[in-house]
Amino acid sequence: MDINRYLQESFAFLSLSQDWLLQVFLVIVAVLFFNFFQRRFLRRLRVQLEKTQNSWDDAFVVALGPPLTLLIWIIGLAFAAHIVQTATGAEIFTAFSTARDVGVIGCLSWFLVRFTNKVESNILALAERRGRKIDPTTADAITKLLRISIIITATLVVLQTMGFSVSGVMAFGGIGGIAVGFAAKDLLANFFGGLMIYLDRPFATGDWIRSPDREIEGTVENIGWRLTTVRTFDKRPIYIPNSIFANITVENPSRMTHRRIYETIGIRYEDASKMQTIIDDIKAMLLAHDEIDTTQTMIVNFNDYGASSLDFFVYTFTKTTNWVKFHEIKQDVLLKIYEVICSHGADIAFPTTTINTSESAPLGLNTIEREKV
Repeated sequence: MDINRYLQESFAFLSLSQDWLLQVFLVIVAVLFFNFFQRRFLRRLRVQLEKTQNSWDDAFVVALGPPLTLLIWIIGLAFAAHIVQTATGAEIFTAFSTARDVGVIGCLSWFLVRFTNKVESNILALAERRGRKIDPTTADAITKLLRISIIITATLVVLQTMGFSVSGVMAFGGIGGIAVGFAAKDLLANFFGGLMIYLDRPFATGDWIRSPDREIEGTVENIGWRLTTVRTFDKRPIYIPNSIFANITVENPSRMTHRRIYETIGIRYEDASKMQTIIDDIKAMLLAHDEIDTTQTMIVNFNDYGASSLDFFVYTFTKTTNWVKFHEIKQDVLLKIYEVICSHGADIAFPTTTINTSESAPLGLNTIEREKV
């Protein structure tokens, strides 16, 4: 009789063991099945949505994939842990309930961060294809603010889920923020400096900037929350704290609408009678030039009696702002000015000195004194 009871108890334990093991096995199989199904479904859905003009739907599907896979595994493992804890009574598996909640929050936050990044890249790519102008610096700033908001919110929710008092954490942060503010005032100044750059937008990534106050000139490569990277024309990077830009003057030549040609040219004094004709022909040449913007200020006028020349100046603007093309246009204009001068039998003056050797000049005077006589 005792032997039969012993065998019954042994087989009952074995059947119980096999029962929860079988349940865990089925949960794992279900997790694998759902993951396989959702991957195939999202892959086909992505192919269809990429054919649409909407940049939100395909961004949603692309951002959903990895977080959804992780979420299915978290829920499946938490369910399996609950089965094991119920069958064995092991207390360690009770922690899986909190871990499941934290994992779900983490997956949701991961999805939102991926979604904002993908939407940003899709909007910029779509605007480029359609020829629309969207400031990438502003888009990057908005995306960064959204990411920070998502991460901070997720952190507070996780702390609340784990049993911490969010109000206590906020109060501690308020008190500690004063001390941190004094200790990291430069860091905060750079942060708000970067925020002002994003809001005021005095320059953007890719712009050519320079400062007359500091030895700063080059192309903006990156605008961070603490530093702005500028690549000089000799290819050296300059890392500038953002707070610096609040105290200096910054020029942005990349946003100029035209480039200016401003040159002073002198002809010989013996060509004075031809000055008016030369000026008129040069102005006519500029008005007929394809690369000169005639809607902007254009001045060609006799300007000065120089020491050895009659000077006139040319003041006009090109249509292009490209540095290389501008110099090609300027070269063409200067050569045509020389052709106009030569076509009238005149010539460009060069520095000369006239020495008076008259016999009436008193002997013993030096050259300068003789010139005065």
